[in-house]
Amino acid sequence: MLALRDLRHAYDGRDVLRVDAWQAEQGAHWLVLGPSGSGKSTLLHVLAAILRPTGGNVVVAGQDLGVLKPADLDRFRGRHIGIVMQRLHLIGSLTVMNNLLLAQYLAGVTQDRSRVREVLVSLDLADKADAYPHELSFGQAQRVAVARAVVNRPQLLLADEPTSNLDDERCMQALELLQTQARSCEATLVIATHDQRIRARIPDHFELRPLT
Repeated sequence: MLALRDLRHAYDGRDVLRVDAWQAEQGAHWLVLGPSGSGKSTLLHVLAAILRPTGGNVVVAGQDLGVLKPADLDRFRGRHIGIVMQRLHLIGSLTVMNNLLLAQYLAGVTQDRSRVREVLVSLDLADKADAYPHELSFGQAQRVAVARAVVNRPQLLLADEPTSNLDDERCMQALELLQTQARSCEATLVIATHDQRIRARIPDHFELRPLT
């Protein structure tokens, strides 16, 4: 589960995000909605423990992120939080297999090729294990990014605008992919989006509005 209380984040002394309270149960699927500038990406970066908020409490999988030292925070993120960013950030010099093995290594867990193959099979990528990112189609690269996010069986899966640049068919495919993988890990899924096409597919919504 995740829980936020009295959360705020500021840049140059100006608040860009404020959340009084929000709680999501383990395994729930949520959309974070709001127009550009409302703080959706900032909220995801806070949930991912990439940003430390200016104030308030963030609890993920029972852990108060605010009490962790930076090195412990990095390990916690790698083991418990999966992230699919707008830019996929696959490492071009590594094969698909090694991109996923690196995610395990950075999390401090045992590098498990059988787990990597299991995830690749589930995403119809078994034949791409030895391919490099530049050899993949966009859809394949997006699935590799999802594979990397779930390879360590996270308890929280985050996705930042995963459908906004896709046509209708691929939009629904991407959403189903995220939901299926979240269910396989029993992870809480949080998708930040302004894509109105997927509102009806996930009924739980948390709406942000620009701060004035």
